[in-house]
Amino acid sequence: MAALAISDLPDGRRVVALDGRLDAGTVRVLWGEAHRALADAPGKPVTLDAAKVDYCDNAGVALLLDLVAQERGAPVEVANLKPQFQALLGQFDPARLAQDLDPEPRRRPAIEELGRAADATWRDIAQLVTFVGELTAALWYAAWHPKSVRWKDVWHVCERVGADALPIVALISFLLGMILAFQSAVPMKRFGAEIFVADLIGLSMLRELGPLMTAILLAGRSGAAFAAEIGTMRVNQEVDAITTMGLDPVRFLVTPRIVAAILMTPLLTLFSMLIGMVGGAITMTSFSIPVVTFMKEIDSAVTFTDFMAGFVKSFVFAILVAGIGCLRGLQTAAGASAVGESATRAVVSGIILLVVVDGIFAVAFYILDI
Repeated sequence: MAALAISDLPDGRRVVALDGRLDAGTVRVLWGEAHRALADAPGKPVTLDAAKVDYCDNAGVALLLDLVAQERGAPVEVANLKPQFQALLGQFDPARLAQDLDPEPRRRPAIEELGRAADATWRDIAQLVTFVGELTAALWYAAWHPKSVRWKDVWHVCERVGADALPIVALISFLLGMILAFQSAVPMKRFGAEIFVADLIGLSMLRELGPLMTAILLAGRSGAAFAAEIGTMRVNQEVDAITTMGLDPVRFLVTPRIVAAILMTPLLTLFSMLIGMVGGAITMTSFSIPVVTFMKEIDSAVTFTDFMAGFVKSFVFAILVAGIGCLRGLQTAAGASAVGESATRAVVSGIILLVVVDGIFAVAFYILDI
């Protein structure tokens, strides 16, 4: 048990005598009484007499510190506390507790925020250019020295990037082909031109949607996985250990993932193109267009150039997705949320770059009349 007694001395000082145990069970009862004792004596010095305190743990120390740190215009001091309890109390500075130890950060001016954002963007671009150079050198070295590539890791990554991604790529491509065919056939039916939906499906799946959707799926799936894997190694200082052993992290960690992405992404793109057209063909059967007629119309409308226009994109998209994922992993900072932030940045950066590069391809194909 614990008790509290209040007495006022002739010199104007108030004495708050504490008695018994100051622990988690008793402090919650004394807390309000002790604060009222201080509030009832504004401007008076207060002495906390702890001579009869026979036990004091962290909860009791917290009460004493809270009372001493009160801003009331007059000092509050602790007296007659036993040495073993005084040693526990002496580890803390009441003056620091009176201040806000976690103040709100000062809001910077808008021009300063703009400058910081521009500087961060410039640094990110510089790191990206440096990484592109290191990656180009690593891939060139791997091309001339195939035995230096860790092929066991490459085949393992190929399984995760390629075979494990087949179900989601098939589902999205099939639904995309069905939706695109249905949305196109409804207005074109008014003019009796449903057969030309096959031309639309074939060209869009081969030139744009097949490679682009496959790359976006890989950015959200494999790009984030690469960033998380390498980011975790970065946080655990495994990347530093690799550097200490004289190995290049780009050749050791990035090259196998890039090679696996280059091998698997074109195959997934071909699969996406085929499944998308199958989805469109199944939808068109409800508009009295047989599957054979649908496929023959695609064969007459789509050329080998259209196919190669989309197929070439898949190689570039593979390097973008895997490269950005690995770069964000290598940029991972310390902290509990760093790996998650790297995975998020990998997905966002990868999708943005995919759309930008796809636009560049569209302009280049238009200029080249492809």
